[in-house]
Amino acid sequence: MGGKYVTEMLRADAAGIARASEILRDGGLVAVPTETVYGLAARADSDEAVARIYEAKGRPSFNPLIVHVASLDQANDLAVIGDAAAHLVHRYWPGPLTLVLPLRQGARLAAAVTAGLDTVALRMPDNPVMRAVLDATGLPLAAPSANRSGFISPTTPGHVLASLDARIDAVLDGGPCRAGVESTIAAVRDDGWIDVLRPGPIDLGQSAFSGNIEAPGQLASHYSPGKPVRLNAVQVAPDDFMIGFGDVAGDCTLSSSGDLTEAASRLYACLHEGARSAKRSIAVAPVPDEGIGAAINDRLRRAATPAG
Repeated sequence: MGGKYVTEMLRADAAGIARASEILRDGGLVAVPTETVYGLAARADSDEAVARIYEAKGRPSFNPLIVHVASLDQANDLAVIGDAAAHLVHRYWPGPLTLVLPLRQGARLAAAVTAGLDTVALRMPDNPVMRAVLDATGLPLAAPSANRSGFISPTTPGHVLASLDARIDAVLDGGPCRAGVESTIAAVRDDGWIDVLRPGPIDLGQSAFSGNIEAPGQLASHYSPGKPVRLNAVQVAPDDFMIGFGDVAGDCTLSSSGDLTEAASRLYACLHEGARSAKRSIAVAPVPDEGIGAAINDRLRRAATPAG
């Protein structure tokens, strides 16, 4: 698939949303902004369209996809939403929370979306551009992050094009993403217990990971900038691209005031800048492991873990 598509750049206006929706209904791939990162969207009910996501990203087939829905009715068509899940839905949807729920029998989803599991990961986004696309297509959309698998997630159209230009049909330019890190993922168990599988903008408590891949973002090595990453650094080596925070200055700073929300929104932009730099390694200042800082540190630990 590499290099054989002319990737259209679409403005996030009525004409651009209409064109993006047309491409998606026809089985194509469009990078669409959400409140977290840009997602690589395809219709979730088409085996062929979903296969194109895996091909474009080079994504392993055992890694399931998040399905984005426009409404609770659409979610109920795909999953069984019990009382515990319904409480989270009413409190946090639309928003950056993905729920791993029992797959409803007869749900019209491509088999690859769930990677053979009996659960499905659902989210109702609150980004107005993504919501407009969902409404215009009338379809649930599978949409992992719009980047090559394992590399830095995209928060701008330029980040998308850096790894997917000529591999996808279009990018819908909605500007920079607000939150900057992917959604919180929580699995709602049969007994009502909630396990946080991936920390994110919504703080539901401590993460729990059984060792089985149940949702995106659980691979030990992920978000890689393609060079070594050193965490909790307060001193800079000659070959370091320094990512600062608070009083620790850097070549790129997450937040000079120590604001964790700002740091989350700038995390991937700084990692992209570090990846492009001539420096051979990336050093990152300490970030408090509280609130959304837990999500930031989760992504940084995975970025620092060598692949393989």
